[in-house]
Amino acid sequence: MGRTMTLFLCLFCTAVALLATAAVAEDPYRYFTWTVTYGTASPLGVPQQVILINGQFPGPSLDCITNDNIIINVINQLDEPFLLTWNGIKQRKNSWQDGVLGTNCPIPPKANYTYKFQSKDQIGTFTYFPSTAMHRASGGFGPLYVRQRSVISVPYDIPDGEMSLLVGDWYKAGHKSLRQGLDSGKPLSFPDGLLINGIPQSYFFTGDKGKTYLFRISNVGLSLSFNFRIEGHKMKVVEIEGSHTIQNTYETLDVHVGQSIAVLVTLDQPAKDYYIVATSRFTRTVLTATAVLHYSNSKSPVSGPIPAPPAGDYHWSMLQARTFRWNLTANAARPNPQGSYKYGNITRSRSLNFASSAPVINGKLRYAVNGVSFVIPDTPLKLADYFNIASVFTWDSIPVSPSNGPIVLGTPVLRTNLHEFIEIIFQNTENTMQSWHLDGYSFWVVGYGNGQWLEQNRNSYNLVDAISRHTVQVYPNGWSAILVSLDNQGMWNLRSAMWGRQYLGQQLYIRVWTQEKSYSNEYDIPPNALLCGKASGLHP
Repeated sequence: MGRTMTLFLCLFCTAVALLATAAVAEDPYRYFTWTVTYGTASPLGVPQQVILINGQFPGPSLDCITNDNIIINVINQLDEPFLLTWNGIKQRKNSWQDGVLGTNCPIPPKANYTYKFQSKDQIGTFTYFPSTAMHRASGGFGPLYVRQRSVISVPYDIPDGEMSLLVGDWYKAGHKSLRQGLDSGKPLSFPDGLLINGIPQSYFFTGDKGKTYLFRISNVGLSLSFNFRIEGHKMKVVEIEGSHTIQNTYETLDVHVGQSIAVLVTLDQPAKDYYIVATSRFTRTVLTATAVLHYSNSKSPVSGPIPAPPAGDYHWSMLQARTFRWNLTANAARPNPQGSYKYGNITRSRSLNFASSAPVINGKLRYAVNGVSFVIPDTPLKLADYFNIASVFTWDSIPVSPSNGPIVLGTPVLRTNLHEFIEIIFQNTENTMQSWHLDGYSFWVVGYGNGQWLEQNRNSYNLVDAISRHTVQVYPNGWSAILVSLDNQGMWNLRSAMWGRQYLGQQLYIRVWTQEKSYSNEYDIPPNALLCGKASGLHP
């Protein structure tokens, strides 16, 4: 009896110890070293300076799994300060690592900074890109994929392979020339071309007949929406920016600036080569980039005309956008179904209505939100808030609805409370497409419409299965409405995804905050944080 009891106690203690070890075990770490340099490439047939990461243009793929800890040592070998931002990664409790000028000091030339962040509770198709000084116009961007944990299923059969497509408009002029033009008060000119994975044509994707592949498509351009299609093949949409979707099938897809989408394509046609096509949308001059879908046993190269874009324009595109819907029964990063969060039943705490404009201030073109054109200070807003540094930004100095008053320059930060549930309406009063992004969050796109938004438009909101994503398009002279749960404390950038507009002031910051100081709400300033501006020489 005594030996039995002793054996039982030993087994019990061992089990408890194993459980305790499992409980405190950290999620896996992935380490990267990225060196950022200039190089020469000829994306449009003319040699030009581009930005390389580890010698690559576009940059390397950043692959990880839900909850992985990502450690990236970025070494800046450029002649200018530099930052990378992680487009769509929520940086849970950690806006310190967001990589925009409102949260981080840029990495000085010939220096380095090590990012440390977690792909917490996320899956999906994302990108990274430079956030500083129009560097994005010269490269430095790449794909970022968060894959599901092995214990989490996806609502489709595992594909036989993956293909990554980074599509975007491109300029022969480099980022310095484009920046000089913007600084002088000129808008960005029309792009010179469209690229797929850094070239305008001849990129090959090879697959086997009868197999199904996942195509991850991202718009990494500065200005233009594009339409995407694959000759003779249907595309089944399965994921948009971290949300599993109702699996509708499409022949062509509109993808707007800053957005990503994942589709399944089955190679079910006769074995030959087929065009993959991206064309600019809503432009008088149509830019085209092509790649090739090559069946592995093909004997026939591509031939004939490329597939035509859709005949419809803005209205067609808006109707398509409304068909993207949340898959309520599918898992995302967690085992519980996406639809278990009933966003449509939550009472909103406030409504924000942001209208964009393109004013001239002091003789120069600017872009503004509700009459305020954002000016980036030398001191990141996050550091100014942390150290209580005065005269860097102003609280709540942006109207929460469109204003007919004078257009002013400013550095507004809008204060909100942790766990508020808010509505944001993006009003587009211009004749061009708009695209808006919110760092730190995904949000439900509950409505699109034409003309001026009115309160009665809430009656048309999708409060059941609207897609949850991080970037939303706004059609010319129209509006888009989103709902967002402010459950992630920090300083977050709300901006135009069109980088020339962002650069000239179409952005602001939202501080999500609570008085309760807790690591369950927000992490401390990292010990390796770069300090600049009025924060130089201070100690965390």
